Amino acid sequence: MSPEQSREIALWRELRETPELLEEIQRQTGDELRIQHALRSRYPAELVRLGLELNAVRLKASGKFSRGNQLWLTRRALEQATSEPVAQYKARRFGRLSNPDLLIHDYCCGMGGDAIALARHGRVLASDLDPVVLQLAAWNAEVHGVADRIEFAQADAAASDVTGRIIHIDPDQRDATGRRHLRLEQVHPELTILQEMANNCRAGAIKLSPASNFGGKFPRSEIELVSWRGECKLATVWCGELGEPGLWRATSLPTGETLAGDPLAAWPETTEIQEYLYDPDPAVVRAGLINLLGESLNLSRIDDADEYLTSQRLVASPFVTGFQVEDVLNRNEKQLRHYLRSRNVGIVEIKCRQIPLDVEKLRRSLSPRGEESTTLIYARVAGKTQVVVCRRCDVQAGAPGDSSA
Repeated sequence: MSPEQSREIALWRELRETPELLEEIQRQTGDELRIQHALRSRYPAELVRLGLELNAVRLKASGKFSRGNQLWLTRRALEQATSEPVAQYKARRFGRLSNPDLLIHDYCCGMGGDAIALARHGRVLASDLDPVVLQLAAWNAEVHGVADRIEFAQADAAASDVTGRIIHIDPDQRDATGRRHLRLEQVHPELTILQEMANNCRAGAIKLSPASNFGGKFPRSEIELVSWRGECKLATVWCGELGEPGLWRATSLPTGETLAGDPLAAWPETTEIQEYLYDPDPAVVRAGLINLLGESLNLSRIDDADEYLTSQRLVASPFVTGFQVEDVLNRNEKQLRHYLRSRNVGIVEIKCRQIPLDVEKLRRSLSPRGEESTTLIYARVAGKTQVVVCRRCDVQAGAPGDSSA
């Protein structure tokens, strides 16, 4: 541990032992400079700065964690952390190993979010290179009442032998400047080490950004993409006893609906746009399972180069957002502007997937005026760009295949 890290931990401990400062900060309103000046008259300046920063980060953490206002974390640790419901979902798969005394090695544990979730399914040895975040993670384990289930240790995951172990690893995808890398060749531990871990562990999970280049990198593992309320949040490489080699999976949370298979195993037909158009869940898109989803829901594609699906009857599923089609127009802004004004449309939702589009510039150009609302979906249809005028369907997401007239 460096002298700087020792001083940083000491400052965090001082803040933890000064709860009245955090209570004062929470009560304060108004100009931050005025607040800082008032607090510095009674507390050390460094402590005030850290307290204000922690309070700001805790406010953001409340959107990801049930006890966000009690956690100990930095801005960077929060950005890297898995949200609580997603971490809990991921941790539940470790419960398949059916051993309450199993030891799970959580590498690159950060603020401890995954370790805390994993502790519900076994004992955890959590490690990280950074002693500061390790201390914060230990306090967070106390906040969640699982400190007796987790042991913390400073260690470099890249130097760890995982042979025969049950592992979870969240490789650091940011460099010293905080810049995020999406190429696995630039993360720590590097790609070759992650591949060795996947092949040598007894069972485990490697957490990755859904935007990273994981395709084809882990052929002996299962790849799962997870979305939370329509936003793709996580890619997990499931290894050993916890994964099925070569399988791709998409899971939609909070429903927990899952779709799994071979991306090349299904070939739905391509048709013209029908009564309903569907925007698929991004986890399905990133997993390459659009064709499998179309086949399972009896939906057709509108173009091989776009992911939108269509059907004559309305289908409800957690994996799709449905729209009732009103018109299909050519891409002509002047004609579209006239179309919207003739129908008193003033509120316009604009969506696209494969069509390059500056949405805000287009919105300004259309200059919609009126009281009605509509959705414009720019899509490739039979090789051409078309504008689908539609309305969101007010249906509850049911199990795949549920439909109504």
